[in-house]
Amino acid sequence: MIPMHSLRQKLAAVVMLTTLAALLVSVCILIAYDLRQYHRALLGDMSTQAELLGHMTSAALSFDDQRLAAENLALLRIRPQVRAGAIYNARGELFASYAAPGEAGDFPVRPRGDNVQIEGNNLFLYRRIIENGELLGTVYLRAEYALVSRTLDYIGIALLITTVAMLLAFLLTRRLGRIVTAPIFAIAEVAREVVSTRDYSRRAPRTSTDEAGELVDSFNTMLTEIEQRTGELETSNRAIAREAEERARAQQEVMRLNEQLEVRVHERTLQLETANAELELAMEEAKNANQAKSAFLSAMSHELRTPLNAILGFAQILTSDSLPSTLPQKKEFAGHILKSGRHLLTLINEILDLAKVEAGAVNLSIEPVALGDVLDECRTMIEPIAAQRGIRVLFPEACATVVEADRTRLKQVLLNLLSNAVKYNRDAGAVVVGMSYDSPARVRVSVQDTGLGLRPDQLELLFQPFNRLGQENGGQEGTGIGLVVTRRLVELMNGTIGMSSRVGVGSVFWIELPMTAPHALPIEGAPPVLALPAGTPDSSVRHTLLYVEDNPANLRLVQEIVRFRPELRLMAAHDGHLGIELARLHLPDMILMDLNLPCVSGMDALKTLRADPRTAHIPVIALTANAMPRDVERGLAAGFFRYLTKPINIDEFTEAVNSALAWVDRRAADKEQQH
Repeated sequence: MIPMHSLRQKLAAVVMLTTLAALLVSVCILIAYDLRQYHRALLGDMSTQAELLGHMTSAALSFDDQRLAAENLALLRIRPQVRAGAIYNARGELFASYAAPGEAGDFPVRPRGDNVQIEGNNLFLYRRIIENGELLGTVYLRAEYALVSRTLDYIGIALLITTVAMLLAFLLTRRLGRIVTAPIFAIAEVAREVVSTRDYSRRAPRTSTDEAGELVDSFNTMLTEIEQRTGELETSNRAIAREAEERARAQQEVMRLNEQLEVRVHERTLQLETANAELELAMEEAKNANQAKSAFLSAMSHELRTPLNAILGFAQILTSDSLPSTLPQKKEFAGHILKSGRHLLTLINEILDLAKVEAGAVNLSIEPVALGDVLDECRTMIEPIAAQRGIRVLFPEACATVVEADRTRLKQVLLNLLSNAVKYNRDAGAVVVGMSYDSPARVRVSVQDTGLGLRPDQLELLFQPFNRLGQENGGQEGTGIGLVVTRRLVELMNGTIGMSSRVGVGSVFWIELPMTAPHALPIEGAPPVLALPAGTPDSSVRHTLLYVEDNPANLRLVQEIVRFRPELRLMAAHDGHLGIELARLHLPDMILMDLNLPCVSGMDALKTLRADPRTAHIPVIALTANAMPRDVERGLAAGFFRYLTKPINIDEFTEAVNSALAWVDRRAADKEQQH
């Protein structure tokens, strides 16, 4: 069994190794650069000194004045790194010499022309003295070359810096590692206890406000939903048991009456048969409810397994000694883990919405989606799973197709098809993702595997709920619900799904979706968009409308609607925090507010605006996909002027805007009368 603290140790090892590698590279580069500069500076200094001595001694050589040459050499005493020097005449004979105090006076017998030599801690330099094209002699210098001792000093300093840095990194990692891993350990502990005790009332504590905290909240919400469903099933079973007891008592009463009244035998027998039929129907409904509960839990395992495998796969690569990776690769793998973790959080939230999918009441955000981006994300998540069994996954090299779909649901559909293709494949097989355009307005995405395939009788049952055909092919256990949900999601996105299979060859699953042209999306982090009515002078604008929305397609739709209202100027903000700041700065006449916003939710933004005297009077209209009756009641009770739901009904939208503007005009007129 892996100890509970193993993840923390792995994180610490990754951070320590990364820190050590960065320190070693940085220190080695600095040391190499400094030693190179030292070598070049010393060599340049000695060359300059030799040139100067040669120029100063040329006259002494010409007039055979050894005393002047010796005086020139004696000037080297101001250069402590020069240990000895000499002047040779044109015949190569020693003409004058100089030796620093404590240095031996041994000089080469003959000069070697222009030359530089390094031997141990000494640098030997020879420079010829040439005047007017005539060789007059040679300058010889011997200087101290301290490269080795300088290198040793730097190595000592580098070891000290590395030790201190690694100690600090270790201490910080121990502290921060607990912060990162504590929520995950809490979830794992609660999950084990729930599995062993079937006590769904347990909850994981929330210790942070980041993605890990959101994961804890979603996990607790999932347990709450399971607990409620389990309670409902238990209540239903108790009611059925009571009803069965009552039916049994009624049957005994009928038997007693039959003994006394033979005339009513036939009537009581029919009543008994009817009661038994109702009892069998109730028992069958209870059995189906229990099967639905088991199928629900199995579907959760299937949907969560794909991103979990991606997370664990990249984490194993990061911590494996047999699979070394570079620093850029570590960053890339960490990015994949983060992306898969966020997708896992999304799937947990979607599991809670599974009942809506089954009922066909799920809310989708249909917008232009770059198919290539979604395929790339699926590729990074499915390849580590396939690699464990040696399965090759082939994707199209380039894809510029844009489809009309819900991005999250489309990714869920593709991941389900890919994970099934890997699960029911043979070892060392292949999965091929293809694209075709059978019609100008639709694209077909196919997922082909090299598994055992399905028989025709199995194909007829493939899209029926809770049919686990994978048990018959290689012993792989399927969920029985994934393809049902996939088909319904594809149909909700105005698409179609189908498949073909050959026993012993493999299967091909395909989906068809409508294509569209890509929209020009605003750049993330760009300043808020200020849209003026086209072709209308600024003087015609009487009212300002602020729209707070993070979905570019929804923003574009409202821009097109408002474009036909020349008296309106539209401002836009892509999150709740920016929307609050724009409202305080520009004081618009009315505000359209989405509820599911980054940074600050629409409900919290409304509370902030109502608490500020400058913006408390501005009417705020909710425009959201939260369309349940309790959501509408909650929004109106919170103080929204109107509550509009997506998809937008243009007539209702226009009426709500007109009502808000009329209220603004009446309020302005009342103020003027008061003044």
